[in-house]
Amino acid sequence: MGKDENGVVYGTEDLLTALCNSVTRVLNVATQTKIHYSAMVQRITKIGLKPDIGCFVLFDGGFSGLVVLNFSGSAALEIYEKYMLSMGMPKSELASAFTSDEVSNILGELMNQIVGDFTGKIRRELQTNITQNQPKMLVLNKQVMLSVDTPLDRPEIRRVSFFTENNNIFYLELAIDRTEFIKLHDFDSSEVLDPDALLDSEQADRAKDKPAPAEAPAGDDDSDELLRSLGM
Repeated sequence: MGKDENGVVYGTEDLLTALCNSVTRVLNVATQTKIHYSAMVQRITKIGLKPDIGCFVLFDGGFSGLVVLNFSGSAALEIYEKYMLSMGMPKSELASAFTSDEVSNILGELMNQIVGDFTGKIRRELQTNITQNQPKMLVLNKQVMLSVDTPLDRPEIRRVSFFTENNNIFYLELAIDRTEFIKLHDFDSSEVLDPDALLDSEQADRAKDKPAPAEAPAGDDDSDELLRSLGM
């Protein structure tokens, strides 16, 4: 993060770094290998899906944007195979071609986890909320280029190169509205507030503090029934 007179500023490159760290964290755990990204980032003017496999996710909320992962066939197959092997699947049962639907499904699942990790981090560290749509995967012919339009007023677009353990390359592209987050005061970014958990806790406390209902006095059956109908 950088600093200015108003405090700590969180800008485009910080968001990109957070997203890159989510990519490496999720894929390192999923594949049980070491995936890393380049220290150099590219400023680009157009974002799109490229061969061999392209995956994109739109997000909206505190800020809007688009995340694209473009895999070479070899990178896609390596990530798929190492993920499935780490899950205990025998190699003989794995898909042998990156064009298989199973490969696309697994990469889409991993993409969903990556963006979920990123949105959780944004919620904690920037105290804002973004929502994502379901990842879309496309197996593309080498002669096809699919551009994705984004409803951004002042888009900033970046590309980062990633390298697998076998040195296969894939690319992350991010397009977001130009934005900056300025810290007004200190807060604990490690605390995760779960509204459902807070509601359940509050209801449990109320139930615990609520006095036990008084025992109805003995009487005939009609009187007991009337008292029960009145909630007594």
